[in-house]
Amino acid sequence: MIDFTKILNKQQRKTVLTWILTPFSWLYGCGVWIRNFAYDHFLRSESFDVPVVSVGNITVGGTGKTPHVEYIVETLCRQYNIGVLSRGYKRNTHGFILATDNMSPRDIGDEPYQIYHKFNGLITLAVCESRSKGIHEMMRINPSIDLFILDDAFQHRSIKPKVNIVLVDYSRPPFEDELMPLGTLREPKHRLLQSDFVVVTKCPSDLSPVNIRMFKENLDLFPSTELFFSRILYGEPAPVFPVPRPQLSSLNWLTPDDTILCITGIANAKPLVRYLRKFNAAVRVIHYDDHHYFTRRDFDFIFQEFNNLQGTRKFIITTEKDSVRILNNAYYPPTMRDIIFYIPIKVGFMEYEGRDFITDLTRKIEERDNSDLLRTN
Repeated sequence: MIDFTKILNKQQRKTVLTWILTPFSWLYGCGVWIRNFAYDHFLRSESFDVPVVSVGNITVGGTGKTPHVEYIVETLCRQYNIGVLSRGYKRNTHGFILATDNMSPRDIGDEPYQIYHKFNGLITLAVCESRSKGIHEMMRINPSIDLFILDDAFQHRSIKPKVNIVLVDYSRPPFEDELMPLGTLREPKHRLLQSDFVVVTKCPSDLSPVNIRMFKENLDLFPSTELFFSRILYGEPAPVFPVPRPQLSSLNWLTPDDTILCITGIANAKPLVRYLRKFNAAVRVIHYDDHHYFTRRDFDFIFQEFNNLQGTRKFIITTEKDSVRILNNAYYPPTMRDIIFYIPIKVGFMEYEGRDFITDLTRKIEERDNSDLLRTN
């Protein structure tokens, strides 16, 4: 058999791959069009008396939904009684599950688990494949909820949110992308026009006004759509397991003689790796698929690589999302708990046209629509 990968150059291989995948991308686009056409003209999207905010994207993973949901929760949880509803991707359970203290990431999913424990006592959190059923169940269990936040629900047209927030990765702009499987788009680009807010995420800290203007022009949004730009703010390393005296409290203390083994199971680990390589230590990376649950064999391989690394001091660093799966993993060796850390992340919104994201979001949540006016007349 002829190995064409050895005959064709990189550009030729890309051309052949595009030729092969384009028909499948068209088929996928037809399916998405039929679904959206049905909801636009025939099928009913359910509305609720309680305002619903959807935080989603139009690409496959990696846009930063979880830190943006946490940002909204953190800033609004004392103003509203918030209910957070997620699908609970890659959990081992099915149907509606209300989060409680004794549950693990396998029960509700790693991202909902992280959000629940970060804001325990301040929010009500549940997971359910059906967003409509999930909202009804949460309202029955806790009638005092006066704001719902739906994680990754832009494609779920059965719900009509009060506010649609769509996240766009700065490094993967939709105007340079294609529908799956040729590209990473889950929805056609024009679906952005049905959003209330578009947030361009993971922006570089030195983003210039010229780049902002070019990005805005290429997105070509309606004037009524609010556009914001955000970036990831990295915190100091925190121990995954509770240890009395952490060996690493700041990345600034690393030296050229130190080594970091970075292990990740997220959609896009490149920003974290770039951040770690700004410091003095050498960095070796082991990457797994998004939401990966580490096995005994994974840890055998990880610690074999770790033991082979050179360095005066050696540490394992992972992401905050991965840390909740490792913390609850029985296969992680107890003798190695003092060398593994995660990097906490937060969202910071960048200065743009003198507007504030939370102020505009709150105004939109409180805005009375036509159905509100009909109910009061």
